[in-house]
Amino acid sequence: MARKTTTNAPKLDKDRLLALLAANPGATKRDLAHLSGLKGSDRILLKRLLKELEVEGVIAGKPKKGFTRQGELPEVSMLEITGVDGDGELLAHPLNWEADDAPPVIYVIPPKEGNALGPGSRLLARLEKRGVTYEARMIRRLENEAGPERILGVLREGPHGFRVMPVERKARGEYALEKRDANGARNNELVLCELVGKRVAGFPKVRVVERIGSMDSPRTISLIAIHSHGIPTVFPQDVIDEAKAAGPIEPQGRTDLRAIPLLTIDPEDARDHDDAVWAGPDEDEGNKGGHVVLVAIADVAHYVTPGSALDKEALKRGNSAYFPDRVVPMLPEELSADLCSLKEGVDRPCLAVRIVFDAHGRKQSHKFMRGIMRSAARLTYAKAQKAFDGHPDAEMNAVAKKTLADLWTAYRTLTIAREKRSPLDLDLPERRIVLGADGKVASIAYRERLESMKLIEECMVLANVAAAEALEQARTPLIYRIHDTPSKEKLFAFSDFLRTLNINFAKGQVVQPGTFNRILAGAKGTVHEAVMNDVVLRSQAQAIYDAANIGHFGLNLAKYAHFTSPIRRYADLIVHRALIRGLGLGGGGGLTDREIKQLPEIAASISMTERRAMAAERDSTDRYVAAYMEAHVGATFEARITGVIKFGLFVRLKESGAEGLLPARSLGAEYFRHDERRQAMIGERSGTSYGLGDTIQVKLMEAAPVTGGLRFELAEGGAPQRSHRSGKPGGGRPGQRFKAKKR
Repeated sequence: MARKTTTNAPKLDKDRLLALLAANPGATKRDLAHLSGLKGSDRILLKRLLKELEVEGVIAGKPKKGFTRQGELPEVSMLEITGVDGDGELLAHPLNWEADDAPPVIYVIPPKEGNALGPGSRLLARLEKRGVTYEARMIRRLENEAGPERILGVLREGPHGFRVMPVERKARGEYALEKRDANGARNNELVLCELVGKRVAGFPKVRVVERIGSMDSPRTISLIAIHSHGIPTVFPQDVIDEAKAAGPIEPQGRTDLRAIPLLTIDPEDARDHDDAVWAGPDEDEGNKGGHVVLVAIADVAHYVTPGSALDKEALKRGNSAYFPDRVVPMLPEELSADLCSLKEGVDRPCLAVRIVFDAHGRKQSHKFMRGIMRSAARLTYAKAQKAFDGHPDAEMNAVAKKTLADLWTAYRTLTIAREKRSPLDLDLPERRIVLGADGKVASIAYRERLESMKLIEECMVLANVAAAEALEQARTPLIYRIHDTPSKEKLFAFSDFLRTLNINFAKGQVVQPGTFNRILAGAKGTVHEAVMNDVVLRSQAQAIYDAANIGHFGLNLAKYAHFTSPIRRYADLIVHRALIRGLGLGGGGGLTDREIKQLPEIAASISMTERRAMAAERDSTDRYVAAYMEAHVGATFEARITGVIKFGLFVRLKESGAEGLLPARSLGAEYFRHDERRQAMIGERSGTSYGLGDTIQVKLMEAAPVTGGLRFELAEGGAPQRSHRSGKPGGGRPGQRFKAKKR
């Protein structure tokens, strides 16, 4: 028998693979297979080599998102200017550098136009490697004003003159201010200052550059967060002019949806209404028991066109930011609260998707259209829930009742498919701050979690999936909402914590959302329930925007894009433009070639602005809570330990959800050792332990509205109600075992 000849597969080893990555940073696994000439089963070798190099710490990345050599930077990065070298060249460092080694040197080419860059300025830049250093060209600036020379603080007048107390919790000391530099500011005003390079009585000297408001006004609380995070609040005049020039649209050329009784269902305190829903039984005989769901979204792309002043400002803001007393919108009120808001009984332009499901909740088809609609009713979650429960408001009309009944029936069917998909099922209560007529906090409570909320969420998720699928099928680039799998480091920490509860969790296993759901289900109704939700949340990666898709781990979806909130998220506006272009929906406002080239940069920018808004919203809430708790200093509360660090415990009050620090020194006279693996503080002498999830009695000692800080001490007789740990130092019998339910 003649011997069969074979062709040797292309040689690939670690050295060649690293050389390919050096020449092609950010290459995906598919790119590397193409570059190395690998086909078919030969790609198994590539997969193995990539895994080995990742474990060895030589490379970092994900197969679909791209790899880089460890210590190297992606082509597009967020930078902060750190200073200049001896030759006057601008130097920067990457904002998201996580390696243990020092970051590489980055030289920034100054922009030809606009304000000069200085220490503290942040920018989105395109990098090019030059030997062991990088050269950066600015794509866009990330902040109007940034830098360590600016201080936000409260002016205090005392016997030694003016002092400025910084609002940042981590700030050390205070600043001196001479009267002539106060710019008219008075005692107890929130002011923005800048260092002037001198010292007075040992304190750094500042001058006031902006007066923001009196701390006697409760509304100033949110201004602290807004200004400290650099969120733009004033729209330029050309943006306002464009918004005021906009007017109602004509229905010609649009799909007329005005006969369909679409409903808006939002929180009671909603400030914009950009989505409406309708459902009904599918009349197709081939889909018995199936349903049709229509999701209509405000057509913001009609008003905010690429390259316009409105568009540039919306991109700079990235998203709206919401505070207890105000909203800082992405778009001017002429659009966000009027022309783009789906008001009851008013014609509004929309992008809509018609989705057909079978009797098991599985999607059969979807179709996008550019239409005109008229909301049949504006409802709150509470009103919709009352109708679902069989107690609709007396003033609710028959059309709204019928639509709600059909929506409820469709939702119950959709939950069949949702349960099978098993997205991450976290139960995270949301605090609601209610302000009184005087602007002060009247109450703090947890929002009630209603089934009507879940119904709207499910409809929005399904519309977002349909958008991503439609654009991929049309081969139109888009911005995805992606959520990576948990990192190895977080999974290892999660496994260590579970071991203290006598729960086995293999560190090397491939996790799915259902993996966490089974653990959460096992903790349901036990003393571990609240802390388990917190710990699972902390183990997750952060969802971001990206032009490359790696799927959404939390939702357990392969394709996902934000489509449903273009009034308040720029990502959704990009997806709308992509649908207009890719599906030929007409009417203008489609995605441009220039935008397609800029999608990676846009995704990075709006991911940053989203994190900025979230941080500002969280800080504002903390400060309002601290203002509310000032009247309760000295009171005793029941609290749960939500965090354990070397210098103390973070605790959350049971009733209000207020969180603060209990310093380690207040735990007792003995020394308490931080056991990181067990996430507990353990007394060296007595073995008394205070661990994550334990319930303790605490006394509020200090509330600081300026910084949002709360400080507690252990109340008398405040020994922990132990949820799982024994009092023996360094170990002890685990708590009662509970089994995770299978789903």
